[in-house]
Amino acid sequence: MSKQFPTHIVAVDVVIEHEGKILLVKHARGNYGVPGGQVENGENLMEAAVREIKEETGADVEINRLVCISSNTVSYPGYNGYDVIPTKVMFGFTGRYLGGELQPSDETPEVLWVKKERVLEYITVPALVERFRAYLEFDGNIRYLQYETKPEYQLKFKRNV
Repeated sequence: MSKQFPTHIVAVDVVIEHEGKILLVKHARGNYGVPGGQVENGENLMEAAVREIKEETGADVEINRLVCISSNTVSYPGYNGYDVIPTKVMFGFTGRYLGGELQPSDETPEVLWVKKERVLEYITVPALVERFRAYLEFDGNIRYLQYETKPEYQLKFKRNV
């Protein structure tokens, strides 16, 4: 029997703050979050972040610093033709808005700027809330989060590194 490498989804998301507001997207599933998505083959993390933000929002951005690394360590039955959704490693960055006309996409039917102090009124998915809190509490140390999202959200481990 031959060995197989483990399979993980590698993804990025970016908190873009501009003039006291945070760039949010409403995902097709109906929940709000910061823009981001999967890293494609051959991309580095920051290239993927810039591409995903452009695709989802129309914004041009510059990636600044890493604030959070998180792991969803549970796989679960797939959808849309996928047998299994594998575990995920997510890198959370901050970025600077450079310009561009905001516009929705097929993945993100709503794109909006929200006052920083009101963001958690929009973001309600527990894993996304924890990731945004890592941004709010950033003190120069990178936050590491381990959680499981199925059958229900459970934060398993949290610390600064």
